[in-house]
Parts: sequence; structure tokens; C-alpha cells
Amino acid sequence: MSSRALKEHTSVALLAEGVLNGNRLMLSRAISHVENQETDASALLTALYPHAGKAHIVGVTGAPGTGKSTLVTALALSCRGAGMTVGIVAIDPTSPFTGGALLGDRVRMRALAGDTGVFVRSMATRGSLGGLSKTTGDVVTVLDAAGFDCIIVETVGVGQAEVEIASTAHTTLVVEAPGLGDEVQAIKAGILEIADILVVNKADRPGMDRTLRALEMMLDIEGNGARYVRHHGQLLRVESPAESEDEETRWKVTVMKTVATDGTGVEDLRQRIDAHRHWLRESGEMAMREQLRIANTLENIIRAELNRRIAASIPAGGLEKMVEKIRRRESDPYAAAAVLLAGV
Repeated sequence: MSSRALKEHTSVALLAEGVLNGNRLMLSRAISHVENQETDASALLTALYPHAGKAHIVGVTGAPGTGKSTLVTALALSCRGAGMTVGIVAIDPTSPFTGGALLGDRVRMRALAGDTGVFVRSMATRGSLGGLSKTTGDVVTVLDAAGFDCIIVETVGVGQAEVEIASTAHTTLVVEAPGLGDEVQAIKAGILEIADILVVNKADRPGMDRTLRALEMMLDIEGNGARYVRHHGQLLRVESPAESEDEETRWKVTVMKTVATDGTGVEDLRQRIDAHRHWLRESGEMAMREQLRIANTLENIIRAELNRRIAASIPAGGLEKMVEKIRRRESDPYAAAAVLLAGV
């Protein structure tokens, strides 16, 4: 083993040991290694993966301005009151112009500061779509291995396209708020269909009854809106066993009302999340959702490796020349892609 390989091996071993022993500094460094996709990130994840799989992952998504960060803070406090440790991954958008991100969720979550049972990590999307960063799943794995009972993933809040969280979380909360004028937008296919629990936050505001009626009406139209996990990738098809169950045993999506700023309804929401976790295990749906997470992880790894190999196979200036030929209509994107793939 070379000195460099030995150093990397030692670094991975120390980081993994620190994460498993609850060392917060090592945990932060491990997450940075994974998020920055360092050369030893894969080895680190390999070392930690056998120790993951125990946490319950809760996704929180919804339009901007619905109070997701405040709700996550209140939910984390409720979990702590129930004796659970909590890891929070808060995703912030990356500017397409400057490449920077505010990462301001930790400012909103000041109430959690100083609690050793809570760990908050802000992440930038770094250009990824769907409300998450491309390394979010890996960061969740690190937190899971670190022994947190509940991991809450708060997405960017980009709207209807923000459905990737459904393949990352065990329980997905879709948060709406009255007075935003987006009831019709919320009803459109996509964002409501991923909900295991619908939450109307800021329920003390005018317009709450109208928002509540709109959501409940949509649940009635869609047969209570129960979400079933599916994976539409080419590597693996996953279908839910719960889809074939009768109406009595299916999960019933309900609309919960909260006022996160004063904690109203938050304890009821936490208990509803616990009920969903119990249903997932009893129905067999938990195993299917884990298969979905694994299938998506595999595809993301393969996609990233293909991109890396393609980039490595292109000579300097080769891609620019190829793009220019396509622009002049001397070639086309499909033929060019075939040439690049053939090189791999």
C-alpha cells in the first residue's frame, strides 16, 4: 500500500470511527468529505453503510413561504421532548449566476442551538433539480450511521417539480399555507401525490378554511391521496405491496393544521408521523421504500461514474468542437452522444 493510500485509509478509518462514536467534529468533517465528493468519500460511505438503516427519514417539502424551516424546528423540539435524537439536512438553492448559496436555515433554527441531541447541516443544491442536492442521500446515510433516531430533510421549496424527496424519505410532509393563493397550484399533479401527510401551517391566518377545504376535496377526488412508492428507472422496478391492500388497511392521508411559531398542532403531527412509521413496518411498505432508495442510489452512482468516464475520454477542446459541429448542423446531439458513449 502506497503512503498516499495508507494516509487516505487512515483518514477514512478515523472519520468512520469518529462518526460511529458520536464525535461531532468528525461527523461534520465526514459530511464535508461526502458533500464535496472527496476521493475518499466512497470508501467512507462503504465503511459507514453497514451501520445505517435504523433512522426514520422525514421529508418536508412545499412552496416557499409556507414556514417549512420553522415547522422543522418545532418538529425537532417535539421529537427531542419524546426522547429522540434528530439530524436535520436543510437544502438551500444555489444561485445559477454566482454559484453561491445563503445556507440560512441554521439562522432560522436558533432554538435548537446548544442541544447535543440535534445536528443541523445546511447544503446547497449545486445545480441539482428536484429540491435536493445530489449528495443528500449520502449525507443522510452518514447521519443514519451516526445513530440519529429521526432525520429530517427540508427541501428547497421549488414547487411542483420538487418530488425527488419522495424517493429519499420514508415519510413525506407536504406543507401548504393559507393566503398564498396557490391552492390550485397545490392540487396539480406532482406535489400532492407525494404526500404521506399534508400540513397546513400558519393555520391561524385568514384563508385557512379555504385552503383546508381545497386540500380535503382533492384527497376525496383521488381516493384519499395515498402515496405508493414506485421506481420508474430502468435498473429496477419497485411496486408497493400496499397498493393491493383493501381500503381498511391502506394508509389514510390526512390534513394536519399547525402553527409552528407557537407549537400548535406540532405534537399531533409528530404522533401522526409515528403512526405512519408503524404502518410502513406493518404493511411491508417500509421494505419497498428502502428498495426505492437503494435503486435511486445505484442509478445516481452509475450516472455520476458514466459522466466522469465520458469527461475523461474527451480530449482537450474536443467537446467544444463537437458542440460547434452540432451548431453548424454538421452533426446532431444524438450521433454525438453515441460517439461519446462508444468511447466509454
